[in-house]
Amino acid sequence: MDLIKPVILLVDDNEEILDFISGDLSEKYTVITALNGQDAIQVLKEASVQLVITDVMMPVMNGFELCQAIKSNFEYSHIPVIMLTAKNTLQSKIEGIELGADAYIEKPFSPEYLQVQIASLLLNRSKIKEYFASSPMVHIKTMAYSKADEHFLEKLNHVIYKNIEDPELNVDQLATVMNMSRATLYRKIKEISNLSPNELINVARLKIAAKLLADEEYKVYEVSERVGFNSYRQFGRNFFKQFGLSPSEYITAKREERKNKKII
Repeated sequence: MDLIKPVILLVDDNEEILDFISGDLSEKYTVITALNGQDAIQVLKEASVQLVITDVMMPVMNGFELCQAIKSNFEYSHIPVIMLTAKNTLQSKIEGIELGADAYIEKPFSPEYLQVQIASLLLNRSKIKEYFASSPMVHIKTMAYSKADEHFLEKLNHVIYKNIEDPELNVDQLATVMNMSRATLYRKIKEISNLSPNELINVARLKIAAKLLADEEYKVYEVSERVGFNSYRQFGRNFFKQFGLSPSEYITAKREERKNKKII
């Protein structure tokens, strides 16, 4: 079965450049094109995009304005942006970086170099998502790619933490408290973490459990109840599946870690 290709939004007012870059990228990626920033924003509202490549000099809405619009809107702020420009001045580069651009490539550029930049940005995002999900003590904010993301994730984490003992906590309750539509919340969480909202709630429960287990103030079954699991066995299975250790093995590992720190 073919893997789903990442979706790239390519924005440039020069149709020849759009055709050239699209042709070069189409083997590995699904490419959507737009002729200016305003058209690109409309695409982002309708499609799930993993990366944006934009020219700087465009009519209606230029690349700087598009980058600012993406990075300041929490629905899109997680999307990496590569800026392509004939401007090679230092001030132009500084402006792009200040607006949150993830990479800045001067024209004329090597297609191979663009391919490497795209692959690197997407791989790094994927690694960050995996690291968050598999590491018991890694905070949700590690997945923030912008101030808007950070604010969103902090609020989301606070809501989950406040309701962590509720076994019925789900995406509908989160959406209500976050004052967002269910669809918008689902899409944002999925894009930023690669998890569904319910999967993210489960990971958050397990991370809080890991902290409680490491502190050793509660027995394992008490920790299970405090983070909203109805069954101690279910908690143990979930914990092992997520982190590769049973709760008791994790406690032992943390004890050894503390012991070794004291020796050092």
